[in-house]
Amino acid sequence: MELEVGAILDGKVTGITKFGAFVALPGGRSGLVHISEIAYSYVSDVSEFLSVGQDVRVKLISIDEGGRINLSIKKTAPPPPRPPHPAGPRPQGGRPASPPRQGGGRPRSEGGSAPRSAPSQGRGQYRGHDREQEPQSFDDMVKHFLSESESRQSDLNRGGESRRPRRPRRG
Repeated sequence: MELEVGAILDGKVTGITKFGAFVALPGGRSGLVHISEIAYSYVSDVSEFLSVGQDVRVKLISIDEGGRINLSIKKTAPPPPRPPHPAGPRPQGGRPASPPRQGGGRPRSEGGSAPRSAPSQGRGQYRGHDREQEPQSFDDMVKHFLSESESRQSDLNRGGESRRPRRPRRG
């Protein structure tokens, strides 16, 4: 029997490894179903889905130069429907219509604000922002970031905050 890519065959699991399962095919040939081709869901342990001696339907997805046969179990059936997105259906423009976020950031302690500690050296802080500042909307944070970036870029272009000293030009 000549095997061709795309054929759907019935086989029997002959061995299980941590990376997949070997399947005996008609005509005395065998192939490998890689762990990523077993199910549409995440597979961490092949033994949870397959057992030796189990009859399976497989699709022949490739035959490499060495004659090794690569099989898929999941491609024998259509993929399951995707669950609806938590933000709801997407409008024509592409982004989901979602209400603006209120607050955000870290939860505050019972006293109302986080305890004051020694100022950090830039770790954990967004440049120039105080941790106890009221939460901002995403748009406000983007505007602030862009204005700060433009300011820093113009300083760099003027040579105000160069990390390396400039070398004199030869010439």
